[in-house]
Amino acid sequence: MFAFITSCIKANKEIYDYVNHKLKSEDFVYHSEIGEGGDKSLNIDLYAESVFEKHLSCFGNIYSEESGFIKTTNENQKNNTIVIDPLDGSDNFMSSLPYYGTSVAFETQGDVKVGVVCNLVNGLIYIRDENNNLKICDFDGNSVKDFVFDTRKSKTGIFERSYAFPQVCNILFGENLKYRSPGAVALSLANARYYNFVLFIGSLREFDLKAALYICNDLYIYQNDKLLIVSKNKEIFFILKKLLNNIRL
Repeated sequence: MFAFITSCIKANKEIYDYVNHKLKSEDFVYHSEIGEGGDKSLNIDLYAESVFEKHLSCFGNIYSEESGFIKTTNENQKNNTIVIDPLDGSDNFMSSLPYYGTSVAFETQGDVKVGVVCNLVNGLIYIRDENNNLKICDFDGNSVKDFVFDTRKSKTGIFERSYAFPQVCNILFGENLKYRSPGAVALSLANARYYNFVLFIGSLREFDLKAALYICNDLYIYQNDKLLIVSKNKEIFFILKKLLNNIRL
């Protein structure tokens, strides 16, 4: 898995360098076809996908939010699947809102072994490896000192897609639970340990979830067909679970 993680970091660095130094106007144009995830793909989405394909297809088949199934270049690795969201937070990217990244999950025979989520704005990479070790690093693979994480200091949660569920917004307001809705699900989940909670309601797509849920597997997690709650705070987790299981979403 070391080789896979190293290649994944290289791919993310290539995308980061492009996004921050080499963008062209055509990168902001939508491709004519609908992607595998159900949305139109930007040209930048397809570029990022091509970088991941170049670096990672030798490790297994790729299942991408943009192009769907991409066959591995190595028949010996055909039992492995690499689930990717080449650009998590595409709408943010289009709007120059600095909160977007990438998501990569390596699984073999249905079991996730590695999760990698990269923040393309600040260059931080969140990795949980096959031994369940969590690492936050830079593009050289060097660990970054985590000064932020302290369970006593969280001031807010994350509620992705809050605009679509005003009744839930009212519930959170009634419980005095502050939240933000930044618009990049994998990135929000990968950072869940910094927040009081991460809440997502809607279509739960594996491109958004696989890598990030593996990264935060030491937290409290509840998931059904349309609701996901993740929290480091046991009390808040069970409050949200009780409240949201009792309403029609």
